[in-house]
Amino acid sequence: MDVKDRQIIRALQENGRQTNSEIADLVNLSPSPCLRRIRNLEKSGAIRGYSADADPVMYGLSETVFVRIKLECHNKDGVKQFEQKIQNIDEILECHLLTGPMDYQLKVVVPNMVSYENFIRRSLHPIPGVVTIDTCFVYGTIKKKAAFPELG
Repeated sequence: MDVKDRQIIRALQENGRQTNSEIADLVNLSPSPCLRRIRNLEKSGAIRGYSADADPVMYGLSETVFVRIKLECHNKDGVKQFEQKIQNIDEILECHLLTGPMDYQLKVVVPNMVSYENFIRRSLHPIPGVVTIDTCFVYGTIKKKAAFPELG
């Protein structure tokens, strides 16, 4: 990946609805080579997809929760089982493997506190090997950025 590819990615991250011509102008390319680069970035997996950045509160999901999980056992089967179980839980938007005292951090969205309690009881408590569930409710987002920082 070269500088032009990174410029294209940043332009798309900042505004994914730009036309190819607008992106080409931003990165000082003509439209055909720009489109070719975009298609190559998509094909290689550097661009994984396109999505709308929707407001969860307006959607009806007023609670964003970061949930840290500690597993009892870190053997291959226990980790695999946990990671498989969470794949189909709709409330979990993200799952990150961590270093330190906790093993995973989940980003969860739910309509309200009662829904969160139900989520914990229905979705996380039944997973074998989960020994600690640590919850932090988000009451404000200070910074949310989609574009990567420039390199070099």
